[in-house]
Parts: sequence; structure tokens; C-alpha cells
Amino acid sequence: MNRLAGITGVISAIGVLAMTGIVGYEVLSRSLFNEPTIWSAEISTYLLVAIAFLGLTAALRGGDHVQVEVLLTGLPDRWSRRLLCFGDWLGLTMVAFAAWQMAFFNYAEYVNDTRDWGLLATPQWIPELPVSIGLALFAAGLLLEIMRKSERVFSVIIVALLMAGLAIALFILGARPPSILGTRLDWGSASIAIWICLSALAINGPGMAGAVGAALIGVSGIYWLANGLGLAAVGALIAMTILVLLVIGVRVALALGIMGLLTLLFLLPTPQLSVLAERSWNSVNTFTLTAVPMFVLMGALLIRSGVTREMFDAMGKWFGRTPGGLAHASVGASAVFAAVSGSSLATAATMGKVACPEMIERGYDRRLTYGVVAAGATLGILIPPSIAMIIYGTTVGVPVTQLFMAGVIPGLLLSAGFMGCVLIWSLLRPEATPRGMHYSLAEKIRGSLSVLPFGLIIVAVLGSLYAGFATPTEAGAVGAIASLLVCAMRRMVSLRLLYETALETARITSFLLLIVVGAAIMSWGFDFLQIPRSLVSTVDNANLPPWAVVLILAALYVVLGMFVESISMMLMTLPVTFPIIIALGLDPIWFGVALVVMIELGLVTPPVGIVLFVLRGVSGDVPLRDIVYGVLPFVVVILLFQVLIYFVPELVLWLPEQTK
Repeated sequence: MNRLAGITGVISAIGVLAMTGIVGYEVLSRSLFNEPTIWSAEISTYLLVAIAFLGLTAALRGGDHVQVEVLLTGLPDRWSRRLLCFGDWLGLTMVAFAAWQMAFFNYAEYVNDTRDWGLLATPQWIPELPVSIGLALFAAGLLLEIMRKSERVFSVIIVALLMAGLAIALFILGARPPSILGTRLDWGSASIAIWICLSALAINGPGMAGAVGAALIGVSGIYWLANGLGLAAVGALIAMTILVLLVIGVRVALALGIMGLLTLLFLLPTPQLSVLAERSWNSVNTFTLTAVPMFVLMGALLIRSGVTREMFDAMGKWFGRTPGGLAHASVGASAVFAAVSGSSLATAATMGKVACPEMIERGYDRRLTYGVVAAGATLGILIPPSIAMIIYGTTVGVPVTQLFMAGVIPGLLLSAGFMGCVLIWSLLRPEATPRGMHYSLAEKIRGSLSVLPFGLIIVAVLGSLYAGFATPTEAGAVGAIASLLVCAMRRMVSLRLLYETALETARITSFLLLIVVGAAIMSWGFDFLQIPRSLVSTVDNANLPPWAVVLILAALYVVLGMFVESISMMLMTLPVTFPIIIALGLDPIWFGVALVVMIELGLVTPPVGIVLFVLRGVSGDVPLRDIVYGVLPFVVVILLFQVLIYFVPELVLWLPEQTK
């Protein structure tokens, strides 16, 4: 597995550097020479797809694919390993289905000579090939991971023969195999289930094989019987299934994918397994998401250069002996970094590596440490530039620049609210926040001078954005290249630095985008069943006052945000929620900010807020429950802030009005 992960990791790392260079070249060529390219956006998007899927095995080896550990940490090691192994078999089932469907989808694109609508007219089978290869290698990696954890002596030859037998069977059966006795099940799905059980028998013994087989048969039977039930019953079953999968340790992305697989197999009028391939490809094949690895790369380079730590230290000096000084510094640094990155996930990943270790080392309470960083990360989609606001603006036809202006004051106020929460925590529990040192004004100024390079990066990113030289997505490349220049000025650039930062970026990007893929598969089933639309339509038919509608929508988005990726959630519900908001006479720009705040709440709301899992992934050995308990007071702050902007909408609308 190490060799396999090493090869795919190198390819993904090269892809990260190539994508950043291509987007940076496009910005320079268009801005300085007025010669835009016709290929940069398309090629960089294809590189993103390759990075996301070829990096899955490297992320698996590095332990980056996060999972809920609430139950696992309370069990003896032996039972914890068995439960993890059980969860891995369930996750492998989903990956095997996806790899099967993607391989035939890829082949069909080749046979039909399907081409992209772009100017390059690229044959689609070429950029889709890394998806097929990546999923197949990920399945192999999961199997090797299970074999590594096995407590029994087993025959590798038997495992290899079983895998070869499955491949031959699926090749013969094709993408749409015949059904079994006219039922919803087909022979391809049965082949995968039989292979999973036989492999579990060969590797882990009859106990594990029986448990896995019982789970596959039992859950399939329950969902088969659930077909035709009311939406309320189906929704409750879906929520319960996801909760159980997460509790037993199934990786978050795979848990979402399993839920989508069950929906596609049993809850639709006819099974739609081809959606697994279509969503795996289309959910990542978007230029907007290229901002994620480029901003992550920028953060990784800033960490290596020491600028991010110096910025955090400088803010720590300014807060000095203020109760909870380093926690305040973390909020301030998160706000500044959010203004540069535009991504809550990138902010969480970066600040989780910079602020958290420093605060823990100085004696700060672990729950406060990770709670405040999780809260600060939510500022990434509120303080401009914000990818979520770009999606909202383009979907409903609201000027993105006005949305950016609308996010400034709320972003600053919410930052102040987080600092107020830290202050209260510090006063109520002084032992959680050791008092810092006193610094003179001269020391504070000297500390601020040391972060001038970071200021230059902010100017480069925001300047290129607001001057019109770069789009919010392209600004990520500007930031990454500027960060590389900062490293060069400090004489820290080397091939080793480039490789390590690019590999780290590829691994983080892979596990983040796999969550996006899993959420996209599940959300397709949600959308087909019209669960979100039905919930919102119920609100519309109740003839409630505006404040009650906003309250219900907030609750709806919080619940959806716990399970559905933010952009998918917006695109699923906006066709219904936006007309309701307009009918109520509420401002669409105000609703854009309010919606982002609701999404922020979903990002950090247990049990499956994505930011919580990002922090768990970069924290090393911190239990997820500590992160969950730590973020709860800040969730209350976000709720109160939502109430504030409802009753005082001028906080959102004043600045856009001044800049019209």
C-alpha cells in the first residue's frame, strides 16, 4: 500500500503545482498582455479531478479520511479495531459500486466519443479516466487497510483470486446487469455483496463475514420495505441510517455515499446506479472548486515560511494579558486568513495546524482551543471573497460585488461575537485560559512588522480580485504564488518543500472533495425524492409571519447543513426558498448573507459539520467529542447573530447601499 500511495501521491502533488501554475499564467497573460487563454480553466479543472481521485489512496495512508470516534474511543482496543474493520467493509462496498459504475461510464464515453462543450472539445473519457483509476485504487487501498488490521492469518492468493473473480463477473455483466427474478436487485449488485462477504470470510473469519452479510441483507430489506412510505418516515430512516453509520466509525464521505447508494437502489421508482458515476465526475468537475487546493497550498506554504505563525504570535502580543488572549488572536487570525482564502475548509485546515498546537502547548483548554478555531473557520464563507456567495449570486441573479460588501460588517461583528464568547469563557473558567505575558508597545509594533509579508499576500489576493485582474477562484493561484515568493525571500524554497506542501495539499483536497462527492450522491437522491422541496413547501403553505418563516428556514438549513454539502444544499433549495423570501418582501442581498450564516451554522453543528471533521483530520489524536463540546458555545453566538441581523437588517445592507 505504501508504494501504491507513494506513486499516486507524487502524481497528485505534480497536479497541484501544475494547476496553480496554469491558473497563475492565465491571470498574468490576461492582465498584463491582454491575451487570455482558451484552455486554462478547462485543463486546471481536469487536473483538479485527477488530484481529487488519484490522491485518495495517499490520503488513506496518511489517515486523512475522517470518521466519528464517539463510540470508538470508549471501547477496548480489540473491539474498536473490529468495529473499524466492520465499517471499512461497508465503506468498501460503496467504493466498489462506484468504481464499477464509473468504469463502464468511462468506457461508454469513449465508445460514444463524448466531448466537452468547451473550446478544446476534449474527449471526456480522458479526464474521466483518473476518476475510474482513482476509485479502483481506493478500493484496493481499503482492502489492503483491512488486511493490515486483520488479527488472523489469511491467504493473500485467495483474496487476489476473489478480487479477480469479481472483476471478471462485473465485466461480463456490464453496467446494467439483469435483475434477479424480476426484483429491484441485479446480478452485479449481488456479485459485489457476495465478494464482500467472501473476502471478509477469507480475511477476518466467519464472525466478521456473518456480521457484514447480516448488515447488507438487513439494511437492504429495510430500505426495500421503506419504498412507498411517506416522506416523513423516509427522512427519519435516512437520518437514523447516517447517524448509525457515523457512530460505528464509517468514514464520513463513505457514510454519505452509502446513504446515497441505498436511496438509488431502493427508494427510487427504478434503481439508478449510474448516478454514482455521474455525480462522482460532475460534483468535482467544476472550476470553482479549484480554489480549494490553491488556497490550501497557500496556507501550507505560509505555514512552512513561518508567516502564519508570526501573524498569530503578533496578534497574541496585542491581546497580551487579556483573558483568553491567544483565543482572541486565533479569531483575529482566522478573520484575516478568511479574507484571503474565501474558504472555511481552508481556514480550518490552516489555523488548525497553526493556532491549535500553540494554544495547547501554552496550557489552553483543549475544548476551547478547537472550538474557537472551528468558529473562526466559519468566517471563511462570510468575509469576502466567498465561494458560497458567488454561487448564491450567480444562481439568483444578485450582484456578487454587492454580496461581498454585504458580508464585511457582519463578518467583523461575528468575529467580535466570538471574542466576546471567549472572554466570557475565560472569566467563568480562568484555568482554561492561562494569563499571557505583558508586552510593551515597541514589542507589539516589532511583532506587527514581522508579518508584513502576510500583509503583502493579502494585498496581492484582494488587490487582484477587486482590481478585476483575477476572479475569486483565480485569486487562490495569486495567493499561492505570492506565498511561494515569500518563501523564496526567506530562502526556504526547495524541491523538498514544493513536494511536501503539494502532497499535503493533494491529500487534504482528496479527503475534502470525497466528502463533496458523497454529499452530491446523497443529495441527488434527496432531490429526486423532493425531501428538501417538500419541507420548504410546507413552510410556504402555512401562512406564517416573516419572522416565523425565517426561523423555520434557519432550522431547516441547519438540519440539512449537518448532512448535505453547502453548495449542494443551496442549489437544491434556492428554487423554492428564494421565491418565498421575495414574496415576503425581504431583500435578496440580506437573504444571501443570512443564508451564508445558516450554512456557517451547519458547518459546525454536530454530528457531521464538515469543519469539525476537517479539524479532527488535522489535529492528530484529539477526540471529536472535545471539538464538538468546544464549538457549542460558539454555535449559540451564531444563532444570536442570526437573530440580530433579522431585526437590524441595516447591518447587512448599509455598506452595499454606500457602494452603489
